[in-house]
Amino acid sequence: MKKKTVRTRFAPSPTGFMHVGSAYQALLDYAFAKKNQGKFILRIEDTDQKRKVPGAEKKIYQALEWLGLEPDESPQKGGPFAPYRQSERLKIYRQYAEKLVKEGKAYYCFCSPQRLEKVRRQRQRQGLPPMYDGHCRHLPPSQVEKNLREGKPFVIRLKVPRNKKIVVNDLLRGEIVFDSNMVDDQVLIKSDGFPTYHLASVVDDHLMEITHVIRGEEWLSSAPKHILLYQYFGWEPPVFVHTPILRNPDRSKMSKREGHTSLFWYKKEGFLPEALLNFLALLGWSHPQQKEIFSLKEFISLFDLKDVSPLGPVFDLRKLEWMNGEYIRQMDDEELGRRLKEFLPRLKEEQVKKAAPLVKERIKKLKEAEELLAFVWEDIDYPKELLLQRGTDKDTAILMLKEAKKIVEEKWGKIEEIRDGLLSLIKEKDWNTGAFFMVFRVAICGKTITPPIVESLELLGKERVIERINAALEKLKT
Repeated sequence: MKKKTVRTRFAPSPTGFMHVGSAYQALLDYAFAKKNQGKFILRIEDTDQKRKVPGAEKKIYQALEWLGLEPDESPQKGGPFAPYRQSERLKIYRQYAEKLVKEGKAYYCFCSPQRLEKVRRQRQRQGLPPMYDGHCRHLPPSQVEKNLREGKPFVIRLKVPRNKKIVVNDLLRGEIVFDSNMVDDQVLIKSDGFPTYHLASVVDDHLMEITHVIRGEEWLSSAPKHILLYQYFGWEPPVFVHTPILRNPDRSKMSKREGHTSLFWYKKEGFLPEALLNFLALLGWSHPQQKEIFSLKEFISLFDLKDVSPLGPVFDLRKLEWMNGEYIRQMDDEELGRRLKEFLPRLKEEQVKKAAPLVKERIKKLKEAEELLAFVWEDIDYPKELLLQRGTDKDTAILMLKEAKKIVEEKWGKIEEIRDGLLSLIKEKDWNTGAFFMVFRVAICGKTITPPIVESLELLGKERVIERINAALEKLKT
């Protein structure tokens, strides 16, 4: 028998902007498909029209592009099973839902929202789960036909068998048995004609020949409904893999309402996509050699879904920051300069190139370069006391700056000579090196923490450096 081509799908809904948990799912889908010479499919599940956010679909494409997880088939690229946007497949879902109704495996439900709310409240008072009470499940065919003729609003519900055991096989969790009496008669087609996730995802996964459904564990409770649909249609189900939910360090679930769960927050903060993917890869999975830093290519070569732990991994932002810093330091200066451009829009390209090696050892995120280098484009203002914070007295500080100014003017354009000149000056005058460079640094940059100060002079230019030394001398005279 011919082995099936592995096909995974990442199927986000454009109901908000991409969550870091979604990036985690996409990474696992992508890596498993590539490891097995398979196909990675992007499907847009936009059946919840009320919650659809304008521009969210475009953001999904941008997110995958930023991460470097390019789909083989998608609404943009097309493919053999197009369309890949569910709102363009409504006829297909309706056809399969009607088939289930004809076979007695689904039914029309004409209950009003008011009645459903009343039933829900009654069940809650009785301490029962808020399930549908099956009111329309046994309506006579004549009544159903009459209601349809009169144009009465309806939904189509799944007819879940009673007193049965529904078995879900999960690659990470093994066999899970559900009592069908606790499974709701799920709505398959809503009153607006759009399918629910349950019908649409099962139909699409089958028609698109998806072999492995990798999704978060929050979908585990829905899995028995999906298994029933596969059985009712007579289809072979895919391999189900319900991955763990990412957790905060206090073990609470990462909420979509928190700022740092948005994928674009990481981009805006200056995390590198390759560092983020490396970090995500280690959530619930370990490198066989216990390596912390490795490429996406290496991860793909080693990854297997069965090695993912079902326990909720902790998303430790401090570890991600450390890892991002390691990636920055491994990057060559030219590439770092290219990445820093968007974070330093007020610097000229040549200045960014010069700045890259100066900040490399001092930042963990690209965005931090902006604060370190703000002295280049901002007017500096600081209290006189900042110049003297290392215990240098006013007269000594004045002498330090006057002598330093002479060296800068004489040796400008020769960084090594300026540095050597300043070091010789310190030795000759028997000054404390740290105290001298603190006075010099504050005079030039207006703050105590900066990139290497001598190399930073070039970013400002000779005229501004001299201006700032003169301004510091004026402060010290007051």
